[in-house]
Amino acid sequence: MKPPISPRAQRLPASPIRKLMPLADEAKRRGVRVLHLNIGQPDLETPAPMRARLARVEPTLAYTPSGGTPEYLDSLITYYRRYGIELDAAQLVATTGGSEALLFAFFATTSEGDEVLTVEPYYTNYNSFATMSGVRLVTVPTRGEDGFHLPPREAWERALTPRTKLVLLCNPNNPTGTVYTPEEIERVAGFCRDHGLFFVADEVYREFVYDGRRAISALTLAGFEEQVIVVDSLSKRYSACGIRLGCLATRHPEVHQAALRMAQGRLSPPGLAQLVAAGASELGPDYFAGVAREYQLRRDVLFDGLTSIPGVFLRKPEGAFYFVVRLPVDDAEELAKFLLTDFALDGETVMIAPAAGFYATPGAGRDEARIAYVLQREHLERAVRILAAALPAYRAARGLAPLDAPAQPVAG
Repeated sequence: MKPPISPRAQRLPASPIRKLMPLADEAKRRGVRVLHLNIGQPDLETPAPMRARLARVEPTLAYTPSGGTPEYLDSLITYYRRYGIELDAAQLVATTGGSEALLFAFFATTSEGDEVLTVEPYYTNYNSFATMSGVRLVTVPTRGEDGFHLPPREAWERALTPRTKLVLLCNPNNPTGTVYTPEEIERVAGFCRDHGLFFVADEVYREFVYDGRRAISALTLAGFEEQVIVVDSLSKRYSACGIRLGCLATRHPEVHQAALRMAQGRLSPPGLAQLVAAGASELGPDYFAGVAREYQLRRDVLFDGLTSIPGVFLRKPEGAFYFVVRLPVDDAEELAKFLLTDFALDGETVMIAPAAGFYATPGAGRDEARIAYVLQREHLERAVRILAAALPAYRAARGLAPLDAPAQPVAG
């Protein structure tokens, strides 16, 4: 008799970012070039000082310390100090990407059946981490009309239950591109302190802020040392997604020790990745300024182009390199499939991520998509032309009315 897999395994959702990849692969086999706006894979080069360190590889690729090599931890301490954040090695754990850091945070602070409060839309893989951890995501809604900024404290209070153990917030936000103000972050931290909750801050897009804004780190909040756990990653910061390296940072000693024991259980984080990562210490602030400037230009190409298309709505993203756009369609997933199976312009099409998978509320986000602006500007300009042509074609194929005149861009 065939043994069944576990209920946990059955509940794990497919990634809405990747589940349409077979259709993209088939389009490529037909000779169609696919412009990937569905995934946050930057096309910028990994910095030379990091790549150069691969020449220092030892003859034997040995285990590294479970919590991270001294060199890598020192590089993290230097990095955070540039932001006025003082940490020591006993407050950091090297992790296999930000994903493992988030899993460690969940495992250290929750029990089976507990609840995690977050806003929706949210990074879709939070669903997977919650399922693996045996906890339930409870969401507080945000609105595109408000730029997906945080609701008032009353909304958090209404979502609170005796099983709530932490609040999880991504800032700058994936998928919305929202950068929360210091007042918003402090309001959430105060809510956590008042109710004895942990505040887990996902800050992997810290440098990606535009138009003179600044993203406040939860680690800078005075008086919240017992609440704050930061999960971080080098993937997007240095265009180094493939090294799978991040960290968990906390001044809560018991959380740190719990995470360190988990790290010991999986033996060691990637040694080659830590060797490469230490090269980031050679980069000055001009590196981040240049990266942010390039992504701001890419954002502007997409924002200006998409908001000129009839029926499209979005607020101008403030950070990260994503946004959630409302499209004049009945089902964004069907549009995504249509783009890959039935449409091409000059031999090219676009892959988008349907946004329904970034929501917990049934039916929410059905007419929205997450767009990642990680391609060169000329590719993004072509993507806009493709979408501008595809939307009327899709509506006609679905028997929908023609599009009206373009909506005015909203820059707030």
